[in-house]
Amino acid sequence: MGEGRINVAIAVSGVLALRRSTMAAFCFGNTTLLKSLWAGFFRRAPRAEPEHRDLSAALAMREAGIRASMGEIAAAIALCKEVLGHDRNHHAARLLWAQLELPGEHYLKLLTRLHHHLQPASYLEVGVFKGASLRLPLPDTRVIGVDPAPQLDGATGSNTRVYKLTSDDFFSQHDVHAEFGGRPVELAFIDGMHSFDTALRDFIQIERLATPASTILIHDCYPQDRITAQRERVTTFWSGDVWRLILVLQKYRPGLKVFTIGSWPTGLGLVRNLDPHSRVLGDRYDEIVTEFMAYDYSEIEDHKARMLNLIPNDWDRISALLD
Repeated sequence: MGEGRINVAIAVSGVLALRRSTMAAFCFGNTTLLKSLWAGFFRRAPRAEPEHRDLSAALAMREAGIRASMGEIAAAIALCKEVLGHDRNHHAARLLWAQLELPGEHYLKLLTRLHHHLQPASYLEVGVFKGASLRLPLPDTRVIGVDPAPQLDGATGSNTRVYKLTSDDFFSQHDVHAEFGGRPVELAFIDGMHSFDTALRDFIQIERLATPASTILIHDCYPQDRITAQRERVTTFWSGDVWRLILVLQKYRPGLKVFTIGSWPTGLGLVRNLDPHSRVLGDRYDEIVTEFMAYDYSEIEDHKARMLNLIPNDWDRISALLD
């Protein structure tokens, strides 16, 4: 038997022994022992061969699912983090962690609810990509999508126009009120470059086109961890540093009502009580960007929910904010 097969056999035997020990730990309800067993397995498991890592990760994810089903959310998330410590792009671990940390409906389902509740006459979306969210508005809503490189994979509504431009170029080249037939922007969704300075510019422009009764939604403002919260994309699961925009709005625009809805995978910002006459953010844009570019993720890491004003993904709670 070759060395590779011998190592696989050793790994499998270790897995079987681990499974027996795990079941015993379950029977006695010994959570500390269970975590210790898994931690020890990851330390001992061969790491040079991809198939060994895959086997370890698959078993850990199965265990995480069991833990989640038992309501042991912290333990399940800890297992996801353990897997990601070996493979930061492990898709299943990222998604399970996201769903456990932010339970409830996916953000696209929440967007659908918001469209039906608000019934906006006009909807502006920055960052179209394949058009999943662009197809959610009601048939009578006039829709504008802005994206420099849209990749629409399906038809959009008859009231929808997509502009193949950066948002900066779109706002500088188009009279948005005229594009909406003289209407203000009643609902907007910022889901563009995943960088807070770009999202801040989009917010500034959109608020000037809105009314106090309008709503601005901001995607990707509740990061999962440090590596997915940075400006440069080094992981497939990534939210960028849009989280900084929530902090900016809280500090410089205290009159706004700013919430982060815990909608998986990466949160949905909800901003109300807009003031189209405010010029604070635009006048101090460079100063604000400089200040918050220096703001490290570690400053929110242990207090993320409080500092980003996280609210549960509960429709009764959310709809009350809209009335």
